[in-house]
Amino acid sequence: MPTVAELDAWLATLRTARFGGVLSVRTADGRSVTYKSDAELAAAIADVERQRAGAVNMRIDTILVGSSKGLET
Repeated sequence: MPTVAELDAWLATLRTARFGGVLSVRTADGRSVTYKSDAELAAAIADVERQRAGAVNMRIDTILVGSSKGLET
């Protein structure tokens, strides 16, 4: 799964392309992706936004608690 920083970078790239009216973008690893329409590009943006929301709001399964009586041994 990509990191939040990677998702942020990809999201910025997709948004820049969409607002510029461009349907072709280049990924960080040099691959080129061409979308068929603005609707397909908008769907890709929505998908990355969902992935980012899931990465940021990951559920915490375990909480470790420590305690002490304040006595030193």
